[in-house]
Amino acid sequence: MRMALGVSYQGRAYAGWQSQPTVPTVQDALEKALARFVDSPIVTLCAGRTDAGVHGLMQVVHFDTHADRPDFSWVRGVNTFLPSDIAVQWARHVPQSFHSRACALRRRYVYVVLQSPVRPSLEAGAVGWVFRKLDHEAMDKAAQLLVGEHDFSSFRASACQALTPVKTLYHVHIHRRPGRPVEDGRADTRHSFEPCYWRFEFEGNAFLHHMIRNIMGCLLMIGQGLKPPEWMAQVLAARSRDAAAPTFSPDGLYFAGPVYGPQWGLPERTPAYDWLP
Repeated sequence: MRMALGVSYQGRAYAGWQSQPTVPTVQDALEKALARFVDSPIVTLCAGRTDAGVHGLMQVVHFDTHADRPDFSWVRGVNTFLPSDIAVQWARHVPQSFHSRACALRRRYVYVVLQSPVRPSLEAGAVGWVFRKLDHEAMDKAAQLLVGEHDFSSFRASACQALTPVKTLYHVHIHRRPGRPVEDGRADTRHSFEPCYWRFEFEGNAFLHHMIRNIMGCLLMIGQGLKPPEWMAQVLAARSRDAAAPTFSPDGLYFAGPVYGPQWGLPERTPAYDWLP
């Protein structure tokens, strides 16, 4: 039978999703736990691979097995053998025609940034960080220039294995979550802005290697006033990685999961969606 699992994880301790022979990966940890649970080797296929340090709110995997267990048993049983920073959120029996990657209609990513004069501590590894105030209107104007079908070569890593750089970005939403205002009148006015979190949401049919992190690098340059919003169109049109900003940190990047058609009956979100700033 074929099973689908929704898996969440903190990526900081792992060299990405995909199995590698000499470093810890999320896939290796999951497959090891599955093998212990059913006492047989299991190979998983995922909806979208994540890089080192990138987190997963709802990675979806599928695999074939002879083990016949209730859905809740797959969740609790497999989690018994997983490290504390990886957890199966749900399990479903699915038809043999289901494929976690091929059946995904869209994919979603979220990037969380802390805007603060002081670097993150409790959130270290879970958020990106900027120490300058960000301009919401400028970033949103630049982000909308990316919506639609485009050649995203300027945001493509050299190691990208995608067959084409042409992808469709359906929307980019930027939200600001206010923090506590700085009230110390003695503070240096250059750094006494209100600390807050920014949440950048991306949804597209597919994404290139490092595409979101490279877009984030450009958006944050624009948000800090280092480039005008119109610069984003110039970067996109250049179709050259050299035209864009440096790749931003993986710390605040979350794979929010794929979007499937209703015929599969799979969950669309996990509780982690509501925890994330």
